[in-house]
Amino acid sequence: MRRLYAGGWIVTCDDAGTEHASGWLLVDDGVIGATGAGDEPEADERIDLGGAVVTPGLVNTHHHLYQTLTRARAQDADLFTWLRELYPVWTAIDAEAEYAAARTGLAELALSGCTTVFDHHYVFPRGRTGLVEAEVQAARELGVRIVASRGSMDLGESGGGLPPDELVEDVDTVLADTERLMAELHEPGPGARAQIAVAPCSPFSVSKRLMTESATFARQHGLPLHTHLAETVEEEAYCMELYGATPVEYLTDLDWLGPDVWCAHCVHLSADDTTDFANSLTGVAHCPTSNLRLGAGFAPVREYLDAGVRVGLGVDGSASNERGDLLGEVKQALLMARGRGGPRAMTVREALSLGTRGGAAVLGRDDLGSLEPGKRADFAVWRTDGLELGGADDPVAGLVLSAPHRVDRLVVEGDEVVRGGALVSADESEIASAHRVQARRFTS
Repeated sequence: MRRLYAGGWIVTCDDAGTEHASGWLLVDDGVIGATGAGDEPEADERIDLGGAVVTPGLVNTHHHLYQTLTRARAQDADLFTWLRELYPVWTAIDAEAEYAAARTGLAELALSGCTTVFDHHYVFPRGRTGLVEAEVQAARELGVRIVASRGSMDLGESGGGLPPDELVEDVDTVLADTERLMAELHEPGPGARAQIAVAPCSPFSVSKRLMTESATFARQHGLPLHTHLAETVEEEAYCMELYGATPVEYLTDLDWLGPDVWCAHCVHLSADDTTDFANSLTGVAHCPTSNLRLGAGFAPVREYLDAGVRVGLGVDGSASNERGDLLGEVKQALLMARGRGGPRAMTVREALSLGTRGGAAVLGRDDLGSLEPGKRADFAVWRTDGLELGGADDPVAGLVLSAPHRVDRLVVEGDEVVRGGALVSADESEIASAHRVQARRFTS
């Protein structure tokens, strides 16, 4: 099936920054066939874009879908206080709640133009099963891609860690379950709809043994590695006390830097840390709204980019962001960079690139992130005829600077996930209603 989307502003996000002001995009059996302007290629179907902006699908590099169940808690807390308040609440999570939470979070992201979602799930209350499976099921039903992590915590309060002991597991259990999920759910290669990542939670909730054995397992099986790192200044003090090293020194000692690794937040990396990340090709998931919400600080993303560090964007969990809107994070990343370094610190198109090809690079997906021939046909179509874009002679800048917006169409592998601003394969009101039923279980 050859489908032509024509009459829009096509933003390819390729190496050259190619854009076609009155352009077209050809989709051939779920793959980008070509982009251009002028004479249109033959196709089985032509869709008139009506002047809309077309961007690659946004790629979310860090989330906790279960946290949609517990928004707006610990409103004035720093990270550690916030965690201590919420960990006991999260002990109630089961597969039914996880499914409702994932449908809500994934629907939010899809409606914000996101086609690929990484979720860091690390809360596994004892005796509960089917949690990762529930979110993969939700992603398949909605039509978005998911990289689902088998996260873990094994360092509870009694061992000097932060989480309560009832939320920690032993190392052998974690690795056995990771292997099971890999065998059942992981799809290798280009076009994968569901993948598994290995993701111990953080230096303050995971033992050295679990970190080391997780890395060994992941590399034996070709799976990516992820963890939280350097989110707050308190974390550095904690690592110095517990391990006698800074967070990045600790990861280095454990052989946890490399092209198969990306870390969430990285708000407090030194210049030497940044060089280590760049040299090792370790990636960063930048989560600006969450960092501001918890008062964690301002990640020096401009410095990371200038040093050659791979950087993508993440909405982070909805208990420290309250909204899963990835286009909103594109704008927030732009504003944070300018707040740190002035109005020339980041351009609109650099910010958009963080949310598209930057995220794909962080996840190791060279089949996504730009609209180039041979890549997967994952893209977002944004209307430009609304009130908020009136007067914007640069529609791409207008789109980002006036974000957030609800996407008009969202396409994954050539299939429409959103059409006319509504989910194609699910009912938004039903998702919200079912989610409210589950969320009431988590009220104090």
